[in-house]
Amino acid sequence: MVMQLILFIGIPGTGKSSFYKERFYRTHLRLNLDMLRTRHREQLLYTACLESKTQVVIDSTNLTKARRARYITPAREVGYEVHGYFFESRVADAKLRNALREGEERLPDGAIHGASGKLELPAMEEGFEKLFFVRLAEGNQFVVEDWKV
Repeated sequence: MVMQLILFIGIPGTGKSSFYKERFYRTHLRLNLDMLRTRHREQLLYTACLESKTQVVIDSTNLTKARRARYITPAREVGYEVHGYFFESRVADAKLRNALREGEERLPDGAIHGASGKLELPAMEEGFEKLFFVRLAEGNQFVVEDWKV
């Protein structure tokens, strides 16, 4: 069996968590900083996933190459195949989806703008075996295409 690390990449409000529930809920453990609250907890669980050869999704923004390397490098060192899913990151669309969130799930608009300013497009050279582009279409349906950049 191929061990797999899935990295989601995109600003808040682009559908990453919904995509996880639709595509990977039954096959991959989800690590999400919103639930874990601290990087320390996230690192402990990530290390346990790698040691136990658990398929895992990092459901986070993963905006920069440096942030992504924290996951990619150790996974590749123990034989994981790494796939990246870049979520179309249009600020206006993300703000509209964010406005529908309630309570703690709703972020200040400034957080979306700030994330957009930090976003670095992923590249195969980072250590990905596969990269995909994900966008939301009519009726909140996900469209997944091979990465073309």
